[in-house]
Amino acid sequence: MAQLRGAVQVVPPPSSAPRQFAMPDLILSDIVKSYGAATALDGASLHLRGGEVHALMGENGAGKSTLIRILAGLERPDAGRIEIFGRPLGPGGAQAAGLRFLHQELQVVAGLSVAENMHLARPYPRRLGFVDWGALNRAAATALTRLGLERIAPATPMGALGPGDQMLVRIAATLIADGGAAPWAYVMDEPTAALTGAEAERLFAVIDSLRAGGAGILYVSHRMDEVMRLADRVTVLRDGRSVSSRAIGQTDQARIIHDMTGREIATLYPDRAMPGGTTRLALESVVAGPLSGVSLEVAAGEVVGLAGLAGTGRGALLGAVMGAVPRQGSVRVDGQLLRADTAAAWAAGLAWIPRERRAEGIMPGLALRETVALPHLARMTRAGLVSRAAERATVARLAGDVRLKAQGPDQPCAELSGGNQQKVLFARALAGDLKVLVLDEPTRGVDVAARFDIYALVRGLSAQGVAVLMSSSDLPELIGLSHRIAVLGRGRVAEVLPAEGLDEAGLLARCYAAMEG
Repeated sequence: MAQLRGAVQVVPPPSSAPRQFAMPDLILSDIVKSYGAATALDGASLHLRGGEVHALMGENGAGKSTLIRILAGLERPDAGRIEIFGRPLGPGGAQAAGLRFLHQELQVVAGLSVAENMHLARPYPRRLGFVDWGALNRAAATALTRLGLERIAPATPMGALGPGDQMLVRIAATLIADGGAAPWAYVMDEPTAALTGAEAERLFAVIDSLRAGGAGILYVSHRMDEVMRLADRVTVLRDGRSVSSRAIGQTDQARIIHDMTGREIATLYPDRAMPGGTTRLALESVVAGPLSGVSLEVAAGEVVGLAGLAGTGRGALLGAVMGAVPRQGSVRVDGQLLRADTAAAWAAGLAWIPRERRAEGIMPGLALRETVALPHLARMTRAGLVSRAAERATVARLAGDVRLKAQGPDQPCAELSGGNQQKVLFARALAGDLKVLVLDEPTRGVDVAARFDIYALVRGLSAQGVAVLMSSSDLPELIGLSHRIAVLGRGRVAEVLPAEGLDEAGLLARCYAAMEG
């Protein structure tokens, strides 16, 4: 394998020269990267051509993030070669060569305007030594117009936009000339993780526009439906190696999953067992955030999904149930009135898997045993001191149930993959006397194999009589896991309908109707 050496200034062909999109524009060959004794990449290869969307898939820990960091110049490979237009690309040369990177965690300054955010990575235009605000806004407006985003005014505060529009603004910012090579390739890492269905649709339209203009898109996602819809080709990494690269017409979901996991998986969503229990969770006239009076019941053994457009209050309702959001109205568990307090909710048998696991769920500096034990310290305390032995025993008891992969109970949560961090939160839920499981985007940012494990776990808990209240922007997931779906709109539950027989288009139409009715 060739060793990658010093930086090389790479200049793409001039825009007037016709580009042969049938030939590879970006080639990564036999990339190797180790961290001590751990090998992250062991001969990974990938070809990205202009005018295509190329999906990069693999389980968490397969090496996708390491490969992207190397391409961006944030890491140096131990061996391998990267070429753009037939010339070697050295560390730090990606930006100058026309590559742009968009990550799922939006890097924006909410208090600045759209135009100012679009210029954060480049010098502000100046006139007579002062910022030329007119030129700054005109440059932003021109870039937004090129992507059909005239509805977004350059002077709008960035914080006033939703996550989807913030993502589109970041893409538009790459079109502002800065003296370097024009962008021709985009690396998008889980770009829809924080987006609603409508926001994702707008992003897909922009991706189609970029592809039609000749740009290459390296698209990293765990969402199989997105990949099958957008991608022209799919490359799969497993254990740091490239195990397959196929045109989308030559593969299917089952084959991609097999390549990722090395095992056959017959069906994504386990069969529904119809609940037969009495009401376990009862909400009556709950007021919180945008909600003006929500009443809803969830039976023991039932999964009830929450659907609704952005701003309808799905997250606020879950937070109100857990006592994390101020509320009016009543929440009862097995007929007992629940105090609006998070500690009281956990003590009553409720458990919460929050949307933002790093910000609201785990504490990266804590060991996983400490994270699992956090809401249950009363039962793990001996003579006023928390028993580490009890914490470790709890993790040992639950690790197999949630299929947790970790070095041990003392491993810091920050070192775990996203899927395993999510499983730590499920272990925390199981550590108590679980009666009601509250889920907010339960599979956000986790790989396909972890999704299977989480879906099986949710279905298994409902079969044991646990009531599940779940919000998800992934409509196929919501339909596939739920028994019933409550559609939120205008501050209330517009309707509750059986999930079986629903399709994504029909549910989305009901979400829009709920906002109009």
